[in-house]
Amino acid sequence: MHPKRPVEIFPLFAATTTLSGVGAKLASVLEKRIGLYVIDVLRHLPIGFIDRSKRPLLSNISDGSIATFDVLIVKHDRPPRGVRRPYRVFCENKSGALELVFFHAHDEYVAKQLPIGERRLVSGRVELFKGRVQMAHPDHILPPSQSDKMPTFEPVYSLTAGLTPKIMRRTINDALTRIPELPEWISPEIIKEHNWPNFATAMLAVHMPKTAADLLPSSPARARLAFDELLANQLALRMVRHSAAEIKPGRSYKGDGTTTDRLKASLPFTMTGAQSRAIEEIRVDQALPKRMLRMLQGDVGSGKTLVALWAMLTTLEAGAQAALLAPTEVLARQHHASIQALLAPLNIEVALLLGKGRGNIVSKPTEGRKPTISRQVTLDRLASGKLSLVVGTHALLSDTVELKNLGLAVVDEQHRFGVRQRILLGEKGAHVDVMVMTATPIPRSLAMTAYGDLDNSRLDEKPVGRLPIDTRVMPNDRLHDVIEGLARALRMGKRAYWICPLVEESDKLDIAAAENRYAMLEHALPDIRITLAHGKMKAADRDIAMQSFRDGDAQLLVATTVIEVGVDVPEASIIIIEHAERFGLAQLHQLRGRVGRSRQQSSCLLIYQGPLSDTASKRLAVMRDTNDGFVIAEKDLELRGPGEFLGQRQSGMPEFVIADLAAHSDLLGLACAEAGRFLDSHEVQNINMLLSLFERDSAVKFLASG
Repeated sequence: MHPKRPVEIFPLFAATTTLSGVGAKLASVLEKRIGLYVIDVLRHLPIGFIDRSKRPLLSNISDGSIATFDVLIVKHDRPPRGVRRPYRVFCENKSGALELVFFHAHDEYVAKQLPIGERRLVSGRVELFKGRVQMAHPDHILPPSQSDKMPTFEPVYSLTAGLTPKIMRRTINDALTRIPELPEWISPEIIKEHNWPNFATAMLAVHMPKTAADLLPSSPARARLAFDELLANQLALRMVRHSAAEIKPGRSYKGDGTTTDRLKASLPFTMTGAQSRAIEEIRVDQALPKRMLRMLQGDVGSGKTLVALWAMLTTLEAGAQAALLAPTEVLARQHHASIQALLAPLNIEVALLLGKGRGNIVSKPTEGRKPTISRQVTLDRLASGKLSLVVGTHALLSDTVELKNLGLAVVDEQHRFGVRQRILLGEKGAHVDVMVMTATPIPRSLAMTAYGDLDNSRLDEKPVGRLPIDTRVMPNDRLHDVIEGLARALRMGKRAYWICPLVEESDKLDIAAAENRYAMLEHALPDIRITLAHGKMKAADRDIAMQSFRDGDAQLLVATTVIEVGVDVPEASIIIIEHAERFGLAQLHQLRGRVGRSRQQSSCLLIYQGPLSDTASKRLAVMRDTNDGFVIAEKDLELRGPGEFLGQRQSGMPEFVIADLAAHSDLLGLACAEAGRFLDSHEVQNINMLLSLFERDSAVKFLASG
């Protein structure tokens, strides 16, 4: 289903240069900040408003307030040429005197706007200066005959260089005249239940706020437009999924349970209820004659690898191949080691395929060794089908790698893929199921909007015997006490991480640098073996440092956030994070997840540099009070908002212009249901209208490109 722009909305897709006063230069500014079309200008909503309704007596003004006055122009005090002082215009009315002050004024402009002996309406911020009432650079100057042009409630917009409030208001006002009457695309029942206006009325209302309540996400006009945007998002996701199913229909991968039963019997632990539920959801999905597109969410240490391996073995039982793709070699090696350990009692081979020249392993664990074989041999065995399981980086999906019968691609999605990339992962075979794993719990609202094309399985339980990590918050001035306590623990044989935000000293930021902290700790703990790892080191040197810590040759690893993922050292039970106030909640949770990976009690110390902002204080309190990654993810969204929450590491997430996922989460389920109704009823005109207006930049591009 390819979206075609309906004729009715053509005026909204006129270039911004068609708007009053917008030339090529201003259009370039608008393009960078707002967009190319009239609809983009209209979706740039106010962030506040100015109330110009107050008309107090000049003898009774409130310092710093916005006010409007009807005054008589009495006198001009123009500074002599070369003298640096403001241009003053003296005014009065029956209630007192007012000075209008202009800095760097254009004399002719001031004289023309404020002729002596005539009355003018002036509006702006008034201040008391040495007992005199002043207004610097009035926002509006009008003759009384044009009082109808004085705005009572004036919207305020976010701006950028080259975009002034006056220009923005003029551009918006002209754009508002271009709104056509469009057919209603939302069900009458929903409109009535929420008392929402139609699209045109809503768009006019959001740009004409009259109270603070009109700016709230819950206001009827804003809520209606937010729902439109969420509805378009859900439609796009459903269409992409539908398109993928049409292009690449699936097949049933129904295992006989022989291998998975052996795996379960060999486990030295009992699976959690969440693991069992996820396995069953995935098993049912795999057995259906359609492509599986599923996301497996699991908190740190929740057992995602076992669930993924179960799905891979089910594919193997059905006579097909399975691949697990990791974003980095470090993580690929770790996944291979974990799967290899789980397969040891089953005598099943699993290949590790890395980049060219990096060495490749095919391991049959019962042989008690890890033979390194040539990359070409590994590729040949995958192409012939002699190897059924492989772990590697995303290079596995390159054209040079052939798999005879790939049935399942499991993707450890550290750097979020967008919708299109998820679909393209299935191009490696005729009927490939795709399962995306993420160790970063995602709030339900974000999961619905960014991963609505995927079914969702959640691992929300920790393995039996895992103890909550004891998390404490300490000020930086207690660093000496922290080091003394750490020394005692290390001398008892424990292993620990010490995390710093930067690598080297910074003149701009007073933050502990990893290299300096490493040197200081070496001096303070001469009897302790310490190693250092950070992103600026050569990869080989960093791997050596991390391996030293894994093997126990070093007891303390000083590092930057390079260890946020991909480091699994169950023996490590202490993590100290300096300047914790500078990290986001999700990152703090991922870092803390480096410990607590065994049955011993683990601890996390969050060291902060005061004074703390209100948000930083709340973040640290959340970390101290809970170990639940899903709770932390919801709090992170609440504290930071979706835009900041997503950031660069979540690049596959959609960016909403109007909808606020924290405030409009109640509308998501409704949007999802309405999207299903749309597609079932084949309302092509309405679908195309919505997609054109609200979802041009995401999945629609994929559909339009075929």
